[in-house]
Amino acid sequence: MTLTSVLKDDDGPLSSSCCFATLRGLCPRGGATETPAMADRSAPPKPVPRAEVHHPDGAKPPLAVPNDGRYHIHHHHLRERPEHDYTLDVITVQGVQPHHKTSYLETLMHLFKGNIGTGCYAMGDAFRNGGLLLATTLTLFLGFVCVHCQHVLLNCANLMQQRIREEQQGLSAGAGMKVALPSDGGGQPLDFADTVGYCFQYGPPRFRRWATTMRHTVNVFICVTQLGFCCIYFVFISSNYKQIGDRYGLELSAHHYMALLLVPIILTSIITQLKFLSYCSMIANVFMTFGIGITFYYALKDLPSMADELATRGLIGEPERIPLFFGTAIFAFEGIALVLPLQNEMRRPVDFGRTFGVLNVGMVFIVTLFTVFGFVGYLRWGDEVQGSMTLNLPDNELLAEGVKMMIATGVLLGFALQFFVAIMILWPMVESRSAIARQYPVSCEMIFRILLVLMTFLIAKFVPSLGLFISLIGAFCSTALALIFPPIIELIVGYSAPNERPSGWLLAKNICILLLAVLGFVTGTYESVSKIIEAF
Repeated sequence: MTLTSVLKDDDGPLSSSCCFATLRGLCPRGGATETPAMADRSAPPKPVPRAEVHHPDGAKPPLAVPNDGRYHIHHHHLRERPEHDYTLDVITVQGVQPHHKTSYLETLMHLFKGNIGTGCYAMGDAFRNGGLLLATTLTLFLGFVCVHCQHVLLNCANLMQQRIREEQQGLSAGAGMKVALPSDGGGQPLDFADTVGYCFQYGPPRFRRWATTMRHTVNVFICVTQLGFCCIYFVFISSNYKQIGDRYGLELSAHHYMALLLVPIILTSIITQLKFLSYCSMIANVFMTFGIGITFYYALKDLPSMADELATRGLIGEPERIPLFFGTAIFAFEGIALVLPLQNEMRRPVDFGRTFGVLNVGMVFIVTLFTVFGFVGYLRWGDEVQGSMTLNLPDNELLAEGVKMMIATGVLLGFALQFFVAIMILWPMVESRSAIARQYPVSCEMIFRILLVLMTFLIAKFVPSLGLFISLIGAFCSTALALIFPPIIELIVGYSAPNERPSGWLLAKNICILLLAVLGFVTGTYESVSKIIEAF
């Protein structure tokens, strides 16, 4: 198996993953051009004869860029380690690393790193909007629903893999060929967008024409979510750096700090040598880990003296602020695009979704962490809690200033990894539709990356509040990915058999999840936009 990759069909990108991407054909592209789009992935692969080329000196020729419509990275390490197969290198939540099957503990660590980030620091603001009692209850409930939807996605992906395998076997048998298919279904493992697309493709006849549209819709939401993360990163980093600068007399506005951040962010966003991106990601993970621990220390530091003030904390938030809580909580929990790549890369994929598997054990820890972090943050700082709890740390202590610097720098170094996922979705569409991009792929891609960074900068520049923007991205994008698509595809699969219908329990459960999702989507988006407009 390989990790999720971005392909193209006749209308654009086929699939992507929020945190994973297979890097195939890693070599300079020069002036290579794209060929017509790939055939349908469900069709059996056609063997392509290869000519034998003999080289007297025994050296291998440079790898040619495959005409497969994939996103290709300009790889410059082939001279450094010619014996290494760089086509199997992957970008993960840990950074770029050689491809290998992961163990239970390794996958658990990947799950932690993919889910614990800026959303964790925003949970104090979420509890301020929801109230101590109601927010605690709803956080645990939303965590349970999100994990259930992730299991739904896993089950649907497994069913679609089985369906593809059966179809390939049927086509091979009909052609009189004896073909040994791999255990993964004879093709690449499915990701989120692929799973949704195949569920519609193999669903009831009236829904099949929506397969490509739904696949692209998932990719659009993933892309918008990733670019939303990048905008949030601009606001998050500039807010933390501003506090540090104000402490030492460098009093600039947050917008000036955003402008200063453009240079390092652009430099990291145009990285084409994978080892440098790996180093950035590794440093970011170290900084974020220390940052969470030290922030927790400060939140717990004065809790004994806060016992008398517990009554001053709201137990149930005001009704108009509950949608803001919903958006922030869903933003923190939205890691559903991560689960399929993680399962696909395990040595024993069955260990991912079982009762005490990686998903359940990891998400119990994550949901508990978010709940405790939000509860303690709001209990400690009350209505003064910020969109990132790092902004509540003392200004006159070296340790607090150090953790602000570490976390802000860690987020800065992690920008490129989030940005890369959006590039993998958008750039193949641009390249396939532009003759200039195909003629000058390297230069055009660099220009496209810079323009996209500038776009996220301009959006972030007009965001008046970090907490409100996190709530907006969570309500608008994360809700669709985490709570809307999974119940829809489960219902589609349930109605796909001509003589079978989903049970009443399955129907009622999915309708309830969809109602919750639509309610949160509409009210959370409306309240976030309204508060942002009021803040101007």
